[in-house]
Amino acid sequence: MSDNEMISASRAVYALRLHIVLVTKYRRKTLTPELLDALRHAFTEILADWRCTLIEFGGEADHVHLLVGIHPALNISTLINNLKSASSRRMRNRFASHLRKFYWKSYFWHRAYYVGSVGSASLETVKRYVEAQGTKEKPRKAAKRPPPVTEGNPRGT
Repeated sequence: MSDNEMISASRAVYALRLHIVLVTKYRRKTLTPELLDALRHAFTEILADWRCTLIEFGGEADHVHLLVGIHPALNISTLINNLKSASSRRMRNRFASHLRKFYWKSYFWHRAYYVGSVGSASLETVKRYVEAQGTKEKPRKAAKRPPPVTEGNPRGT
């Protein structure tokens, strides 16, 4: 999904994008470049299973940012909780010895997360557009009328 790409499904045309931020438990600086790369691949696979796309990914030692294109039928909190649990499980399996230095339980992500909708138009532009709805009279096309009925010719032809 590119910046302005619309997806067409059977009953909807949509372009839904979310900015998601996930923070490591206790904000510990556990994310190495190798772990971040593994997370990028994990998120790509997990999102594909949910009919979503990872548009952009970035992160630092204690948090990650995802720009995700989603399907309109999804429950956002369910999707994010699945992203967190599935990626956590994969990272704890693959990087067990590294993560054991930071967590004595099977922790990885903090319980909370950030999610925000992202669009190509600014919020102010959309607000102005919505406020303007119904305020301007639009010229209407004249309806085609049948020719007038005359005597002797009921059809007007």
